[in-house]
Amino acid sequence: MSEKRAPAPVDTVLDAIGNTPCVRLRRVVPEGCASVFIAVCSDAFAKEKLRTMAAFGAEVENVHSHTGKITSDLFAAIVKRAKTIVEENEGYYAADQFNNKDCIVGYSTLGDELVEQLPQGIDAFCGAAGGAGMVMGTSKVLKAARPDTRVVVLEPTLYDEIRAYPEEEAREMCCRLAKEEGILAGTSTGLNVVAALALAKELGPGKVVVTVACDTGLEYMSGNLYE
Repeated sequence: MSEKRAPAPVDTVLDAIGNTPCVRLRRVVPEGCASVFIAVCSDAFAKEKLRTMAAFGAEVENVHSHTGKITSDLFAAIVKRAKTIVEENEGYYAADQFNNKDCIVGYSTLGDELVEQLPQGIDAFCGAAGGAGMVMGTSKVLKAARPDTRVVVLEPTLYDEIRAYPEEEAREMCCRLAKEEGILAGTSTGLNVVAALALAKELGPGKVVVTVACDTGLEYMSGNLYE
């Protein structure tokens, strides 16, 4: 995935939220000009995600979640903290994945691949949205190829519907995927599959529903996901 271009030179690259783009960005920063990477996250995220970034050499700053859960207020607090750090320090650059158009452009290749592999057309596409780059980037290509493709966002433009499913259903699906399909997936993937199966049932036989396995269960092993 391409990333927003930083002005050179910069001493420190920073991003907010401990999701997949943040972890991946940490992996490519050493190839650039920055000597330090700061990830502004929260103790509400899976410990493995925070440890992964730290293992790659990132400085991880956590914003405390009073409820222990990931909420819209927590997201706002994390983004605010990241913005404050950049404003107070010269030579700091924020990748800003929530306003970074490259996050959307990078996922367009996934849309191209789906269109190529499913020439008969895709009836529905669904996916969980964190920074929403995956859903928006993929949907833009799918709708360009077939405007009536139904896009369902799980928790924006370019979507037709938003759905909410109980977290417990996503967790149960993770266990099913591991036992029945040999796929060790995280809760975002579990949620995606729950929604995809529900959509397929609604649309009926002969319809094509697509989703994405977007995270790994290895990032949740310290919790009770697979118990």
